[in-house]
Amino acid sequence: MNSGDTAWVLVATALVLFMTLPGLALFYGGLVRSKSVLSVIMQCFSIAAVASVLWLVIGYSLAFGDTVGGVVGGLQKVFFADITTSALSGDIPEIVFAMFQMTFAIITPALIVGAYAERIKFSSVMIVSSAWVLLVYAPICHWVWGGGWLSDMGTMDFAGGLVVHASAGVSALVVAAVLGRRRGFPNQLPPPHNPGMTAAGAGMLWVGWFGFNGGSQLKADGVAGMAIVVTHLAAAAAAIVWSAIEWIKFGKPSLVGTVTGIIAGLATVTPASGFIGPIGGLILGAAAGLICFYAVGLIKDMLNIDDSLDVFAVHGVGGMLGTLLVAFLATTAMGGSGLSVDSGGIGAQLGAQAIGVAAAAGWAAVATFAIVMVSSFLTRSSRVDEEDELVGLDLATHGERGYDL
Repeated sequence: MNSGDTAWVLVATALVLFMTLPGLALFYGGLVRSKSVLSVIMQCFSIAAVASVLWLVIGYSLAFGDTVGGVVGGLQKVFFADITTSALSGDIPEIVFAMFQMTFAIITPALIVGAYAERIKFSSVMIVSSAWVLLVYAPICHWVWGGGWLSDMGTMDFAGGLVVHASAGVSALVVAAVLGRRRGFPNQLPPPHNPGMTAAGAGMLWVGWFGFNGGSQLKADGVAGMAIVVTHLAAAAAAIVWSAIEWIKFGKPSLVGTVTGIIAGLATVTPASGFIGPIGGLILGAAAGLICFYAVGLIKDMLNIDDSLDVFAVHGVGGMLGTLLVAFLATTAMGGSGLSVDSGGIGAQLGAQAIGVAAAAGWAAVATFAIVMVSSFLTRSSRVDEEDELVGLDLATHGERGYDL
């Protein structure tokens, strides 16, 4: 055991949990209407609790157990079997690795909360999130990080462009399309009720992302340091580009737009963070600010899908974009550490990345649709009734108010 590496991963574990609680909860909470703010926060906390228990029971084993045909892990590690304090994963205790990975399993389904905000039954949130962790997240995690078939192919995903962002983003789009639009979408919805809360949450996400990406090296070394540097630069570049576009198009740069750009940059750099240099971080951030900005309009205006808080446009598009661009930016000529697919160069690596994107997105879409259909059957409709939507989910579902004005 290396005590320095262990200490860093312990810190990174706390930082990643900090991203969800309270970072993501506040980020999403500020973007919805005041009458549904507590429902969003409640969903984030409840998903964190359920995903943690499921990860202990079987999720970790499905993701990191001995591979079964490269598709899913076996059942050797159910209930963290044989993971004693002396058992190692690399040069850190396996229990520390399992806990670090648990925080990823927490935040990924929580990201989807932004797609169905203000109109879904709480029972459906629990059913969909629980099934999703086991049927979507764990298998894709195994494919990429657990010794599965994408890993064997050489697909590069340092910290979760496919495992976290692409899978959550595509699933969010499916859930939003199945649930249908909120009342008043797209032209009569009120603006975010508390941009300051959203900005505070974004700040926590930005800081926590250092553990998300830097911790994924599982060592306290230069690669972890570079991952943090490129993560920071990508967030900064994306914020500048997103704000500039708003300034040019609308005459005013907004706080909500700026922090949304930050999250887009962070999501986009995630799969590449341990493989690229500072210039790569700037390029990915700028690309995220530009492409994710226009993806928001494409989803809502052209496809008319009410992905309430732009989960697909920011996380899905960003994660897939970063995953594909790894093939160019990880090359030594661009200051990166090199490619995984030795023969064939950029073309071969790009092929491996594209297959990874297609596989993760395809499985997430199909499995999520099936999960939502089953949930709708069990709850007689995953969507709340019209009266509850008008009253707001805080009072209708939880009997509480976010504000007593």
